[in-house]
Amino acid sequence: MSNKKTEKKSLLPSLLLVVVCAALFAAFRYAVKIPTLSALVAELAAVWLVYGVVALALTMLQNHISQKKSATNKETTAEGVATAVAMLSSIAKYAAVIVTVLALLRVVGVDTATILAAAGIVSLVVGFASQSLIEDVITGIFILFEGQYKIGDMLVLGDFRGTVIDIGVRTTTLEDVGGNRLIVNNSDIRNVQNRSRRESKAVTKVSVTYGQNMIELENILKEALPTWKDKPEYKGLFLDDPSYNGIDEFQDSGIALHFSVKTNEEDIFKARRAMNRELKLLFDEKGIEIPFPQVDVHTK
Repeated sequence: MSNKKTEKKSLLPSLLLVVVCAALFAAFRYAVKIPTLSALVAELAAVWLVYGVVALALTMLQNHISQKKSATNKETTAEGVATAVAMLSSIAKYAAVIVTVLALLRVVGVDTATILAAAGIVSLVVGFASQSLIEDVITGIFILFEGQYKIGDMLVLGDFRGTVIDIGVRTTTLEDVGGNRLIVNNSDIRNVQNRSRRESKAVTKVSVTYGQNMIELENILKEALPTWKDKPEYKGLFLDDPSYNGIDEFQDSGIALHFSVKTNEEDIFKARRAMNRELKLLFDEKGIEIPFPQVDVHTK
């Protein structure tokens, strides 16, 4: 029920725009007869009416795919459609704004035909100053059609790790777990890691003392690790049984042990914290000591 309410809510802005523009178009096209003004309002209403219909259709398509995703549990198609919808909506909005500006210029006496004819010459001059803008747009189109990433994917860009929440003609917006947003030009997205292509592994290290009996410890781990996945508090967090991968290194005060578990990319830190908690509880229960740096002071 809540999903249906959300879907209806998402249709309201576009639906309202369509109704208002349709009313304005009908009024100034057939009823109100004011020289110049009637024609201008009718033309602008028609432009934004078309944009509203396009936006409404795209939103309905996205909602339909989302419903199918909920029924089939196939997220890839839904996220791909969401990405395409975001890009096409952005393009449609830019187109509507450009047509509106041209219409307003024509009303104040500017010869828009001359402007459009000279666009080729002007573009050469402006092109040098707007190379990054053109590059952003072209890169955005390639991102959409090549499927490099889509809305909902987890990306690592430099030191920032976040989920793609919007892909526009010029920019891509990422949001991290803290709600911080990074807005980056499409052309600046290089050497990016898409961490949503497959399952990830959460990794942690815990040390034990050199005096610990390793055979005894490994037997304890062999019995305990398979029980963590089925604990209610970790439902859906561990995608398989956590594994003990052996001795990672010999440290000054102890032996570092390596553990890992498969998890979803967005849960990778949560899974690591859960493993740390379970290892501490297990070691406390079995009397296994976790070493810490100590200083011995000798007096003469």
